[in-house]
Amino acid sequence: MGNDAVATEFFADELLERLSQRILRMEQGERLPSERLYAEELGVSRTALRDRLGRLESMGILERRTGSGSYVRGLQPKAVSDSLMLGLIASQLTIESLRSVRFALERQAAYEAAQRVNHIEVARMAIAVDRMEAAEDTQELYDADIEFHRALFAASESPALIFFATVLHDVLSRTMRHLELSEDRVQMRKLHRAIHSSVTLRDAAAAMRAIDEHFIWLEKFVARTEPSKSTPPRTP
Repeated sequence: MGNDAVATEFFADELLERLSQRILRMEQGERLPSERLYAEELGVSRTALRDRLGRLESMGILERRTGSGSYVRGLQPKAVSDSLMLGLIASQLTIESLRSVRFALERQAAYEAAQRVNHIEVARMAIAVDRMEAAEDTQELYDADIEFHRALFAASESPALIFFATVLHDVLSRTMRHLELSEDRVQMRKLHRAIHSSVTLRDAAAAMRAIDEHFIWLEKFVARTEPSKSTPPRTP
């Protein structure tokens, strides 16, 4: 399915649909026609056009510069993260409900990374585990863990997986307290070594099993350390 087809199915608003189709064919940083010319081209009022441009700007897709015009920014993970947070609040969902989504993303990333074996990103994963072993405080350990998972997603070479992992990480990191991981450092290193080894050996099935074991351990760790459901923990 092409980008135009996706836009057609996504937007119920005909004008938003037409704008999205135009934007999908443009490069990031490219300037849209002036509102007057664009409204004439689309056969709509400038008021209606300005309203739709404002919506796209609020989503982070466009940047409107006073006296210059509107420019394509592309969809930014931060903007999607903000929208997701508002959606969680409005829908009365919990951060815990996102953990299974993150798990599914990580599992697929491990599967695709094992099939591709991006040597640069796999090396970054190994360096991150070395950092875990050398870490002397919890913050260093957490930073190394974040770097490992970023490298795993990058190794998948999947733009969609990378994008949604970034979105989800931003939401989780802004709402979850810091886990004191130092007491489980040995097991943490072992689990991450297993993921790295499976990807290096191009064993996709083993990589997914290693992710399963990682998240089973994490859920048990969260259950032990979480004081209450009202203050959900930060997920590595």
